[in-house]
Amino acid sequence: MKHSTGSPEQQFVTVARILGSRGRKGETAAELLTDFPERLKERKELFLAGNFSPPRRVLLRSFWVDRNHPGRGVLHFEGVDSIGEAEKLRGLQVQIPREERVLLPAGSYFVTDLIGCSVFEIPAASPALVSSPCSGGQVPEFVGQVRDVYFPGESQPGTPLLAVSTARGELLVPLAADICVQVDVAARRIEVALPEGLRELSLPEAPA
Repeated sequence: MKHSTGSPEQQFVTVARILGSRGRKGETAAELLTDFPERLKERKELFLAGNFSPPRRVLLRSFWVDRNHPGRGVLHFEGVDSIGEAEKLRGLQVQIPREERVLLPAGSYFVTDLIGCSVFEIPAASPALVSSPCSGGQVPEFVGQVRDVYFPGESQPGTPLLAVSTARGELLVPLAADICVQVDVAARRIEVALPEGLRELSLPEAPA
């Protein structure tokens, strides 16, 4: 497969992760990490990222959503014409330039922007809608960092959950406006007003 690389200064976002070969002609199965998979059909090129830098530009031959496996799709790249060649792509991330992302409505976020954000809890004495670090003379407490984002099943409506890595383990925080009162992806910071009992429900008890 012939390829070229993107500019080292260019920023990318991940829209899928290759799981392995699919079919006999070099197709690859991929886990979709975008809410807009149909837009991939319109693309002529994508970028592949792994343990190399910068990401490699590749031409896209075809793409379709796998209707039998929710959350998955099939990508066929130019120059990949066999099972063996497709298997070499296993584990690589499929990316697009950041500036080519779809514009989201207010209150919606890209998963790749949320992962890695630092989470701070607003003191209980502070008004929920006031999120300045100086509010009430109290400084928000560092909780941890967002490791992943969990979504409800396709037939199970609900609120996405931020999986926050803390000193005591994983804390699941609903991505709801009344809980995540300030989300600043540019500053990599999320301020939360945790409901009473949420920590106890999600985290193991601290040793006596």
